[in-house]
Order: sequence, then C-alpha cells, then structure tokens
Amino acid sequence: MREISNKIIAITIWTLISKEIRRFIRIWKQTLLPPAITMSLYFVIFGSLIGPRIGQMDGFNYIQFMIPGLIMMSVITNSYANVVSSFYGVKFQKSIEELLISPMPNWGILLGFIVGGVCRGVIVGVIVFSVSLFFYPDFQIANLPLTIFVLFLTAILFSLMGFINAVYADSFDDISVIPTFVLTPLIYLGGVFYSINILPDIWRSISMANPMLYVVNTFREGMLGISDVSITFSLSMIGIFILIFTTFSLHLLKKGTGIRD
Repeated sequence: MREISNKIIAITIWTLISKEIRRFIRIWKQTLLPPAITMSLYFVIFGSLIGPRIGQMDGFNYIQFMIPGLIMMSVITNSYANVVSSFYGVKFQKSIEELLISPMPNWGILLGFIVGGVCRGVIVGVIVFSVSLFFYPDFQIANLPLTIFVLFLTAILFSLMGFINAVYADSFDDISVIPTFVLTPLIYLGGVFYSINILPDIWRSISMANPMLYVVNTFREGMLGISDVSITFSLSMIGIFILIFTTFSLHLLKKGTGIRD
C-alpha cells in the first residue's frame, strides 16, 4: 500500500514539474528570448563601447569581468519571476485548491514550483553565457564544478524567495514590487559591473551588507577565479538561507497563509 502511495506522490510531483517547465517553454518568446536580447545590449553598450575606455578590472578585460555578473543577474531575475508569477497565477485562478486536495504533500508542491524556477533560471543562464561567447569567444571557465554548483544554488534560493512573495501577494502589483524596488537595486549594487575594491572605504563597507555581492562574487570565483569576498562564507550563507526559506515556505503551506484566507 505504501509503494502505491509513493508512486502516486511521485506521479503528481512529476506532473507539476512537467507543467511548470512546459509553461515557460511554451511562451519562450516572453521568457527565454528577452534575456538574450537584453544581455546582448549590455554586452554591446558596456562591453564593446564603454569597456575599452574602462580598460581592465581586477586584471581582466572589462567585458570578461562583466560576464559572470550578467549571467547571475539573469538567473536571479528569471528564477524569481518564474515562481512568483506561476504560484500567484495558481492562487488567482483558484486552481490551488486542486493541489491542496490532491495526494501531493506540501513539500511536493513546493518542489514542483521550485524545480520549474530553477530550470528557467539555469536555461536562461546558459543562453546568456552562449550570447557572451559572441562578444568574447576566448572565455574559459576557471572552476566548472563551482560554477555549476553556485548556479543551481542561486536559482534555488531566488525561486524560494519568489514563492514566498507569491504566497503573500494579494494582487499582480504585489508580485512586481519586490523585484522592482528590492532585487534590481541590490543586484546593480552587488558588483555586477564593478569590483568593490575600487570603492572608497565607507562604500566598500556598506556594500559588504548587500547579499547579492556574495552571490555574484562566488559565481565570479567559479568563472574567473577571482572574488572580493570569502567563498566559504558566501557558500555557507547561501546554504543557510536556502534552509531557512525552505522551512518557512513549508510552514506557510501548512498554515495556509495566503491560500486558505
């Protein structure tokens, strides 16, 4: 009987995961194409036009230094956006009730949405990296295992953040507030386009309080082999936040916050 139950749960989770992946692939012109176009503009403007005037950053050509930051920016925004829009859409359409009465456990519901967000974030990251090779074809990854590891950890972390935002959102405006007024400023001030070593001491100290700085620099360590922060500390903090957000998300599902209200 337990084997049948586990099989049913596995089928429901796989169905949700498949639905989430098909959802953003079906509308690839809105989910996968825009990041490629946007990042191409960044490479043209900042890399090809402004980059030569800036020169080198931490011993690398500016466009090469910028590539890991732009990839991470795309992964963060897309993994977050996928989950927040999808889960809020399920709430808005009232189809969340079908999930709640299904044999799927809460952790299965969370897993389904998170995997969807991770897949979109990782795919977009690969697309942006592919685009970057047109502008800097000689790019070589310094530490591939670390790069892949950080890529997935970041996608998981911000997918969880998107889920929490969707749980508390009461309107479509609510799902755009955090990305617009919180994520975007923190990302741009998190070392995507510059090294904090060029900042005055006071601004360098302030930048150390930005969590995006650790995510971007850990990924840059994997791709270029350089970082402005401790990699061990950064990986530890990312892991701790993933654990905290996972626990909190499961608590929200169990309590029914924003779902059964």
